Amino acid sequence: MKRFTISRDDRYDRLRYTLSDCFETFPLPDRWDTNGSLEAAGRSYHEYRAALMVENDEGMTKTYNRFNDIYETDPRIVELPELHAAMDRVVLDAYGWGDIATASEFLLDHEIDEATWGRKKKPYRYRWADRARDEVLARRLALNAERAANEAGHSAPDARPRRRETPAAGQTSPHGSRA
Repeated sequence: MKRFTISRDDRYDRLRYTLSDCFETFPLPDRWDTNGSLEAAGRSYHEYRAALMVENDEGMTKTYNRFNDIYETDPRIVELPELHAAMDRVVLDAYGWGDIATASEFLLDHEIDEATWGRKKKPYRYRWADRARDEVLARRLALNAERAANEAGHSAPDARPRRRETPAAGQTSPHGSRA
């Protein structure tokens, strides 16, 4: 059984998300469906965000563009990252990863050439530092491999995956995208 896949959709030359390949095989925390803390944190965030979107007559994209705006001052928008951090903490704790810090900051989404960027708005995202994000991804991949091996009746490979090699131009990566 495949555990986690993102497939290339040749009809549109883009990656596609499929429920059976992605969500149904996602390595959720043990007992996630009975963990009241997960439900409470998720519900709190969802209800606050939904009410905010209705109040502001804004959709998800506009709301998250404001969430990621380093110059946003509306206290109702500024509250979202605090609720998000609380939700992150509960999720990491559910995995048993309480050692991972959830502190977020405004970081550039990608590198830019300051000399040529000009007066355009810089592509900031309010997110975890790369080190924390990479650690969570590495642990999820290890958990995914462990669960897939258990389902197949084998022992899991190393619990800590090695750094992933970037495929050479034209080669396909393990998850179907091309370099």
